[in-house]
Amino acid sequence: MLKHRGFPGRLPGTDFQFTIRRANPKGVTAITRRERFRDRKPADRRADAAFLGALWDHFGDQPFERGNLDAGRLSWLFGREVLPVEDPFDSQSYEALLILDVAAIKAAFPDVIDGDGGAQP
Repeated sequence: MLKHRGFPGRLPGTDFQFTIRRANPKGVTAITRRERFRDRKPADRRADAAFLGALWDHFGDQPFERGNLDAGRLSWLFGREVLPVEDPFDSQSYEALLILDVAAIKAAFPDVIDGDGGAQP
């Protein structure tokens, strides 16, 4: 499992996890699309935005390997802002390739990416 060095482990001051420490010996947790409802808690939306911002800062618009990124946190964005690169996509692989959909990010999280394509401070 690839460990993304320099990627934040969690949202500061919270228990919202962004990465995992080690591979799961019982099997890889699958990435599945989770439905985001309008009444989600503001803290959950902040965690999504912070995670997406960290993905953008770390990978930009380039494909990246899932590695030690948390499957639960990826699942909240999967199929919308985070897309599979490969077809068929293996949702239970640490080597699965993903990519960010810049247009979807700008539509759902306009503060994550500024107009020049750079991350917001």
